[in-house]
Amino acid sequence: MDFVSVIGFLAAACSVSSFVPQAFKILRTRDTSSLSPQMYALTTTGFLLWTAYGVAQGQWPLILTNAVCFVFAAFILIMTLLPSRQKAAVADALDPRD
Repeated sequence: MDFVSVIGFLAAACSVSSFVPQAFKILRTRDTSSLSPQMYALTTTGFLLWTAYGVAQGQWPLILTNAVCFVFAAFILIMTLLPSRQKAAVADALDPRD
């Protein structure tokens, strides 16, 4: 693997893993009150567009990385928009501690 590929791989790993702590915190606490739904709506849209761009370019690294980031960002966005009861039900169903 060349140096440029290593940089791309590390960037992808950082992008994907950056959402994991927030997603797990939401599952544990069921609290999204400090998160901005507008920010996550914009971020989710951006990842969707980057995925579409990757598909149009036939670039699998862009497609995979941004598709995974889209899923995490969309999950966080949905959790910020759900009422408390539904948020708790989703978190209970997905909590890895159970």
